[in-house]
Amino acid sequence: MAIDGEFRAGRHVVFLMHAHLVFVTKYQHPVFTDAHLTRMEEIMREVCGDFETDLEEFNGEANHVHLLVSFPPKVAVSKLVNSLKGVSSRLLRKEHEELRFAHWRDVRLWSGSYLAGSVGGAPISVVRQYIEQLARPAV
Repeated sequence: MAIDGEFRAGRHVVFLMHAHLVFVTKYQHPVFTDAHLTRMEEIMREVCGDFETDLEEFNGEANHVHLLVSFPPKVAVSKLVNSLKGVSSRLLRKEHEELRFAHWRDVRLWSGSYLAGSVGGAPISVVRQYIEQLARPAV
């Protein structure tokens, strides 16, 4: 995909789409260290590359991470999230023994839920006003 300024272009589409993703650990247990987050960023950048998306920002705390992802319209956010959480969980638990059984009831790293919010562009009120003020052609 070609990148021109802020917009990206595909074969039949020009787009600028971003999502803010938040993943929380199972039971919100504080299990991450700086080393875990550094490795997780590497893993998530690789997964994003496989989906032809860009991980523009990544950071986290002991029990959750935030991602800012730029993605093309052909990518389903739910599939991207599923892969990000699945691959990161599998590899981190494989590479770091202390994460393998971080929770007393479960061997899962991530909570089953996540936050996905669209970001960027004009506020919804501006877009709504623009659409309302369009001049319809007379019949």
